[in-house]
Amino acid sequence: MPRLRLALAQLNVTVGDLAGNSRAILQAVRQAQAWGAQVVVCPELAVTGYPPEDLLLKPQFVTDNLKALRSLVPASRDVTVLVGFVDRDSQGRLYNAAAVLSGGRLAGVYHKICLPNYGVFDEQRYFQPGAQPLVLHTSAGRLGVSICEDIWVEDGPVGLAARAGGARLAINLSASPYHAGKLTERQTLLTRRARAHRCAVAYCNLVGGQDELVFDGASLVVDARGRCLALGKSFEEDLVVVDLELSSRAGQAGGTVQAAAVRLPAGDAPHPPLPHRRVAALDRLTEIYRALVLGTRDYVRKNGFATAVVGLSGGIDSALTAAIAVDALGRRQVVGVSMPSVFSSTETQHDARLVANRLGIRFLELPIHELMEAYTRALHPAFAESSPDVTEENLQARIRGNLLMALSNKFGYLVLTTGNKSEMATGYCTLYGDMAGGFAVLKDVPKTLVYELARHRNQQDVVMPESLLRRAPTAELRPHQTDQDTLPPYPVLDRIIAAYVERDGSLGEVLRRGIDRATAERTIRMIDRSEYKRRQGPPGIKITPKAFGKDRRMPITSRYQAV
Repeated sequence: MPRLRLALAQLNVTVGDLAGNSRAILQAVRQAQAWGAQVVVCPELAVTGYPPEDLLLKPQFVTDNLKALRSLVPASRDVTVLVGFVDRDSQGRLYNAAAVLSGGRLAGVYHKICLPNYGVFDEQRYFQPGAQPLVLHTSAGRLGVSICEDIWVEDGPVGLAARAGGARLAINLSASPYHAGKLTERQTLLTRRARAHRCAVAYCNLVGGQDELVFDGASLVVDARGRCLALGKSFEEDLVVVDLELSSRAGQAGGTVQAAAVRLPAGDAPHPPLPHRRVAALDRLTEIYRALVLGTRDYVRKNGFATAVVGLSGGIDSALTAAIAVDALGRRQVVGVSMPSVFSSTETQHDARLVANRLGIRFLELPIHELMEAYTRALHPAFAESSPDVTEENLQARIRGNLLMALSNKFGYLVLTTGNKSEMATGYCTLYGDMAGGFAVLKDVPKTLVYELARHRNQQDVVMPESLLRRAPTAELRPHQTDQDTLPPYPVLDRIIAAYVERDGSLGEVLRRGIDRATAERTIRMIDRSEYKRRQGPPGIKITPKAFGKDRRMPITSRYQAV
């Protein structure tokens, strides 16, 4: 059988960095050629980065992306390169496209047919759907070209390319965002597609953080029986090179499928020999933790920051956030700040200092009790006839937010907020207080998962003391306060969030999870009335199937009541 040496270039590109992305593509092509690859595949929209969003509404951006694509053409003189870009027709319509560069020319273009418009995706806002599949006729066999969503659609373009176009290898350029369990989901899908269409599948995925999204890589090649031949690394750049034997089955109705004749470099025995490759699958907590680290690193660095600052309260959320920041940026690039009040216990202050010492980060102590007294005096004329309440609690949080933002202004630090998904869901957070900052690392991490991740991180080296892990969660904004004074127990709360937020379930579906009606109704009301807070919070990393932000676009002004 003819043999094909295929390389999947799993790249970490940046939206809008057309020159930098082009350099990364060229470097990957050179590396692949050094391994004797005949075909090099880059991810979806690798030239522009994904998703470019409303940059696509700027005609000059599209023009510059086309110019960047043309700069890549000479690199294809001795190799075939498939690369994602934005195409534009004579009427100005845009397409999510894959260019086929071969023999030093643009040999073909495929336009994505299935445009996702759910969850974090809104491709129909920008792109027109393509009209037909693309099959490349090569000396090694026929190759079908598709882009991301095309392969997720049952009996979609991939099936048509295999059945009607005779494709023996389905190549998919992808930018598939991560959520926990996504790799297993993809492997199951690709195995099913390969078996159904009796063709091998090569899936090249993007890697890296982009605002709220993390792309996990884990590019994959399966044979026609659905057996995994090669797996890319997760959460890091990789070049996956594999030899494939493809039969030359003819198409059954080739006239219905666009075909491009592509010349591959001669030679049926590429050299040098490929080394043995083994990539171990990640367990659930390692996978999630690495997603949080990558998302934090790329958000900080791609937005031009060098150092992050974290308010260390002595609680588990801030300790885990600091640990993730250190793993993402290095200990010299993280600053921890303790801001104790009269309600801060000696235990939490000790634990905040201990976490900073164990992480090896710079540690500042900025007490806030004198500032709180100044606020109290200033507000006394207005508050004289009112008793202290949650207002005074929130003032403490806002003082702390002010101090962190002052450090940000003075030294150029990025403030990492420490609130988790359970708090964001219920509004158990303070606008312009603990929500003040540039990036919310744990925004999509439920509180119960925070504990799991903290213990998981402690297996590497013990950062979080047992006292911190066992202490009842508390904001320490009034005497003897605990989170459960206001919220249901976190295991209960997180089950409600999973049903009502992540699965868009009704009150009835929440109740079927064993939650009592009064707790369910009270919690749902808290979730619904906190939308205005969440809308003003910083972006954070998506790690669940449905995150707050782009994933869940609820109206702030709404009179619909779920309970």
